[in-house]
Amino acid sequence: MSKTMTTRYDVAEHLRTPEEMAAYLEACLEEADGDAAFIAKALGDIARAKGMAQVAKEAGLSRESLYKALSGERSPDFDTILKVVGALGLKLHAEAAPGKSRTVATRSSSRATKRRAA
Repeated sequence: MSKTMTTRYDVAEHLRTPEEMAAYLEACLEEADGDAAFIAKALGDIARAKGMAQVAKEAGLSRESLYKALSGERSPDFDTILKVVGALGLKLHAEAAPGKSRTVATRSSSRATKRRAA
């Protein structure tokens, strides 16, 4: 019986277009459940697909610091995330979460409430 040879799966090998990269990041954002290191790792996968040296240069970071920031072992600063997202040619967006909508008091109505309570 012959042995089956396997190789380690690398998602970066399958992220070929900006649309695939954006879809991957969107899926990771949905699955992250507040885990910033998970998002950093996903950005690292996309950066490897695009080329770490190129992404580091465009983000204004050293290649070493980019590898560390996107390793998934720690949560990078948000400014680093924004630089990397821009260098990758991606955009972050926000939308209201279903079932989480609340009425937010405006500043003026909040002040008026405080004055009435005093």
